[in-house]
Amino acid sequence: MGTKGIEIVDMDVKKLINLLNKAYADEWLAYYQYWIGAKIVKGPMKEAVIAELNQHATDELRHAVMLATRIIQLGGTPITKPEDWYKFTNCGYDAPDNPFVKEILKQNIKGEQCAITTYKSLINQTEGKDPVTYNIVLQILQDEVEHEEDLQAEMEDLEIMLKHSRK
Repeated sequence: MGTKGIEIVDMDVKKLINLLNKAYADEWLAYYQYWIGAKIVKGPMKEAVIAELNQHATDELRHAVMLATRIIQLGGTPITKPEDWYKFTNCGYDAPDNPFVKEILKQNIKGEQCAITTYKSLINQTEGKDPVTYNIVLQILQDEVEHEEDLQAEMEDLEIMLKHSRK
């Protein structure tokens, strides 16, 4: 924790740490949702979807590292108990109980859309007040927007394939 690094934050640091811990919880739950989804997904285009889910899981874990690092820089402690992720999460967790490709994609698109909303809010709250957090959150938001686009493209391809297979 750097004292000057905290001094440049022009907002309530405790509130910011809480917001970052909520996003941190989201990232861990998203990581697991992608990771387990890649293991159990079934159906057409399974291999392409597995590759996408594994890549997104890696990105979500990287986001958790970025957020934990920032929380520590601000003098906070990242959530230490996985069960607390559910108490803090903005976006929740959708267990992939139906492993069909289309259902897995729908769940993860919904998760990315929630993440986009969460990070847009964090950008609005940190812009002009905490340039370090703002830049971290901006990087994460860029990834989440790309994830939504990737998953929607997979869904479009699946829909086209399913439509043509019915003919």
